[in-house]
Amino acid sequence: MFTGLIQDIGVVERVIPGGMTDLWIRTSLGAEGFELGESIAVDGACLTVVERSGDTFRVQAAPETLRRTTLGEVRPGSRVNLERALALGDRLGGHLVSGHVDAVSEVLETRTEGGSWVMSFRLPSELAPFFIEKGSVTIDGISLTVNAVGTDRFSVQLIPETQERTTLRSKGVGARVNLEGDIIGKYVARLVSLRQGPGSGLTEAVIQAAGFSK
Repeated sequence: MFTGLIQDIGVVERVIPGGMTDLWIRTSLGAEGFELGESIAVDGACLTVVERSGDTFRVQAAPETLRRTTLGEVRPGSRVNLERALALGDRLGGHLVSGHVDAVSEVLETRTEGGSWVMSFRLPSELAPFFIEKGSVTIDGISLTVNAVGTDRFSVQLIPETQERTTLRSKGVGARVNLEGDIIGKYVARLVSLRQGPGSGLTEAVIQAAGFSK
């Protein structure tokens, strides 16, 4: 589990294709202290540390991971957002992020507004039920607030700190990104879908039946 607060921008040193694709990534997070088997989010995809040496570590991406994320496109020199797994007792500064990418989207538009950077993205139809204005979304592992939602697009706004500490500001129109919908939104959408029919909806009775009380 992660928070979506990026801890470092790593640099891909080597990409070794095969049955499993190995990625060697250089980081300032102290790779020598990584535990073998620990989880780390790479551009929002939860991967497992299988080796470390000095300031680099190795993760493996399965074919399914490459199909469902942008990691199949990284090359030596690619910059990636990194976050180590959440530890019990840490501050939850972003939102709950599983590191399981739901879909790949692309940048539709970018523009400045004051000191911020506004970006619009394609909204895949299968993820639309999980998006609300001022809700949360994870883009390339970054916890962001949804500013506006349309039928087939949504937008976010990057403050200068986010522009500085992540790779998102460098993405131009057409660039592909990893999306993860808000996990709470997924459960709510699932609950409502199970209650569809005459007299259905998210009522007090439905909430209580799901185990929630006043």
